[in-house]
Amino acid sequence: MTTDVQTTPAALARAAREFGDNEAIADGDVRIDYRDLLDRVRTTARALIARGVEAGDRVAVWAPNTHHWVVAALGAQYAGAVIVPINTRYTGAEALDLVRRTRATALFVVGPFLKSDRYADLVRAASPGDLDSLHTVVRIPFDEGEPVEGVIDWSELDALAESVPAEVADARAQAVRPDDLADILFTSGTTGRSKGVMTAHRQTIGVAQSWAECAEVTATDRYLIINPFFHTFGYKAGFVVCVLRGATIVPMAIFDVPKVAARIADEKISILPGAPTIHQSILDLPGRDGHDLSSLRVAVTGAAAVPVTLVERLQSELSYRAVLTAYGQTEAVVVTMCRTDDDPVTVSTTSGRAVPGMEVRIGEQGEILVRGDNVMLGYLDDPEATAKTIDADGWLHTGDVGVMDERGYIDITDRLKDMYISGGFNVYPAEIENALARIDSVAESAVIGVPDTRMGEVGRAYVVAKPGRTVFPDEVVAFCKDNLANFKVPREIRVVDSLPRNPSGKVLKNELREDKS
Repeated sequence: MTTDVQTTPAALARAAREFGDNEAIADGDVRIDYRDLLDRVRTTARALIARGVEAGDRVAVWAPNTHHWVVAALGAQYAGAVIVPINTRYTGAEALDLVRRTRATALFVVGPFLKSDRYADLVRAASPGDLDSLHTVVRIPFDEGEPVEGVIDWSELDALAESVPAEVADARAQAVRPDDLADILFTSGTTGRSKGVMTAHRQTIGVAQSWAECAEVTATDRYLIINPFFHTFGYKAGFVVCVLRGATIVPMAIFDVPKVAARIADEKISILPGAPTIHQSILDLPGRDGHDLSSLRVAVTGAAAVPVTLVERLQSELSYRAVLTAYGQTEAVVVTMCRTDDDPVTVSTTSGRAVPGMEVRIGEQGEILVRGDNVMLGYLDDPEATAKTIDADGWLHTGDVGVMDERGYIDITDRLKDMYISGGFNVYPAEIENALARIDSVAESAVIGVPDTRMGEVGRAYVVAKPGRTVFPDEVVAFCKDNLANFKVPREIRVVDSLPRNPSGKVLKNELREDKS
């Protein structure tokens, strides 16, 4: 099945026509069909237009997986705006950096969530002038919270929309072109600062279409989306896939294994992507047999090593007809993917072959190079980094090392970059090292990823104290918790006299990785 739409507004309009009565979102007691979803998205677009949001403006979304996220993001794009997803684990300072750099004019932000008020954190982190571009803030309800002056409650959107005719919003949506910017997703920074990956509507749709084809998604599927919507996996390979195929979006805001099992049974979930730890935890859940998991059809995993035994257990102990692995990065989202008829060894030992519209080859030093329709437009305000990443022939240099077999299936064997993956999230040591450099007692540091049974990998920081000073590990961790998202906070701090270096002065991280003490 191919798609004749190339923008998210067009995809949603088609979904309302073709799948109108299908349940689009099942979020607890909230049930929304595709016709209703279009109405809610149009209303949100009208409210944003009433607040002065123009086509091309940046609208940030800082919230967990609920139906509000889907409506907010699609509503912003329906109004011709560009969405900027923000990681819910980010501190106020990290979120401020994204709002400031994108010059966001509107922000959808969750109310009190996981013992934190994100908007209050953002305001506390800001200096005079930092939020001058941000004229509209909409609070998404989660837990009960007190009203905030100047912040619009989600329930007020209907009233705001009344001043803008539906035809005005529809005209905005119809004016969106395939090559218009759809979103800016920020990677963790390999050089200490995150990069904003810019993607056009045709690419966001193309990624979702490729994923849907490989996973053979249909309008009868019910997709439990644990992967966060602020990540490409939950967004482009998540709810956009459902919009294209008329499947049901079942969002999950907080990962909890017993609740996942219950949700699978209650909602008759058929598609469940996630890091290997998610699937392993379901298999090992005490009392799993008490839940009817027979609706499960397709599992998609990746972002860490996938044991053959895990694939075999998913197919033998659960009802999965297919277990797929995939490979990608924010700059291209889905590069390779297994197919539903691949055997367990292929699924476990490779990351699949190129998806439609993409080319993959192995370059110098074994680096995986990617070219095709869905390679990013470039990095926000950073042509130099863009040119270093995408060469003159259009090949994206991934920084990952791998091998390719005669079938075109790739196996990721190493990383040219120091990046490691913790709980499914990319972590770049340089960003953490730059943060540690702000600690007065720290002379230098080096961070590596080390194996962890639950998270896949976690950070270990080797820290050297300044002469005459003492570094206390607990203080380092506390500083990181105040300044970095929790998945970036090193789980172990080792205070050392010096770091191993080569003759040119570069830290030899391979030697640190060989440290088994």
